[in-house]
Amino acid sequence: MSAATQTTDSGPTLARPAAFPRRRKVNSAMRSLLKQVFQCLALTVLAAGSYLVISHFFLQSVKIVGRSMLPTLSDSQQYLLNRWVYHFRAPQSSDVVVLRDPSDNGFSVKRIIATPGDSVYLKDGSVYLNGRKLDETYLVPGTRTFSDANSPDQLILCGKDQYFLLGDNRGNSIDSRTYGPVPRGNILGPIIR
Repeated sequence: MSAATQTTDSGPTLARPAAFPRRRKVNSAMRSLLKQVFQCLALTVLAAGSYLVISHFFLQSVKIVGRSMLPTLSDSQQYLLNRWVYHFRAPQSSDVVVLRDPSDNGFSVKRIIATPGDSVYLKDGSVYLNGRKLDETYLVPGTRTFSDANSPDQLILCGKDQYFLLGDNRGNSIDSRTYGPVPRGNILGPIIR
């Protein structure tokens, strides 16, 4: 007769199948974190790129330094520079513009007095544009505009793509009376007031 014996396997039980879901949760959390980091980086790059494009081609903040445009613009005031408008139209007389100053290669703010083909004649403290006395209502009454040359009067002719610019504070402005007409390429755009 044979006896049946029960054998029990008392070997260790492995819990490997339960470990896989835990790894999947860790991998899923890591992927989610990396996805969020990538999205933040992408958003930062897009924001910086947008800022650079807008400030270089469209609008830029400008702080006035100096007194050459008094009373129109005061020292330390903030304005916006419209960098795109001159892609659609030419600079016009009376526009207050930011330009690369030919005297020191810095930036300055001046008013356009004459455009290409115009003549400017400074005589006896007055400005004549194309033979007519210029009515400058933006100046303090009684403001005189004298030549920067050694003679009491000065005639300036604006050539192709040249502009004659003056500061509104005529007694305290280095402008086209000193460095002559400014090429169109030096004019960045008008100030938005």
